[in-house]
Amino acid sequence: MAISASEISARIVEAVMAQKLAPGSRLGEQQLAMLFDCSRTIVREALTRLAARGIVTVSARRGWFVIEPSQDEAREAFEARRVIELGLIRSVGRIEKTALRQLKAHLQREKAALKESDVGNRSFLLGDFHVCLAECLGNTLLADTLRDYTARTTLIAMLYQSTHDAVQSCEDHVRIVAALERGDHAAAEALMAEHIGTVQSALRVQAPSDPLAQLRDALAPLHNTAATAPATPKGRRRKPGAPPDSDSSTYLGALL
Repeated sequence: MAISASEISARIVEAVMAQKLAPGSRLGEQQLAMLFDCSRTIVREALTRLAARGIVTVSARRGWFVIEPSQDEAREAFEARRVIELGLIRSVGRIEKTALRQLKAHLQREKAALKESDVGNRSFLLGDFHVCLAECLGNTLLADTLRDYTARTTLIAMLYQSTHDAVQSCEDHVRIVAALERGDHAAAEALMAEHIGTVQSALRVQAPSDPLAQLRDALAPLHNTAATAPATPKGRRRKPGAPPDSDSSTYLGALL
């Protein structure tokens, strides 16, 4: 059976959440078409959908790439998740037993993944908890939205070298589900706010650097160039384009 654009999109998002596609990874149409044994039209449709969801970006000359979120975009992504997830918990009523069983089953898979060496599976499960929570609380629309924001924050964690501990994430999830089970929605909301804040604060976000710093230092005028430069001997011709009574280094310094 031929693969659909939706299935390709889902596979790419899963790969992002599993940290198997890094920020800035190139997604070649021809390579993806060969991989999924489909037409480039189907691949292009899948990538176009992901671009609309903010997961990939396209350049007219260079092709498709996984996004590389800026610091402002990282802040906005965490703020969006905070608004959505806290609002979801705040508005929920009584949680069905089947939903609690589903959440607890997800937590068991998280705990099992922590004991294994498959970092990709562990990363995916920890991010997918938030999607699973939205589904269990009865809002599939927000679950889809959270899937995209979770994928973005996974890319942010990779790009800014997050120091957040996976074990702590799992423990946070356990406490949130426990609070929901006992009907303490206020505690669950507070725990979720703390969890998202902890993940965000673990990012190694540095102050913006000067992209021209190295070149600026290399091409800065030399100190005391005019005082130390030897005079042009009589009879020696100046280099073409150089001003009178200067050597080429003095002239370069004057241009800079």
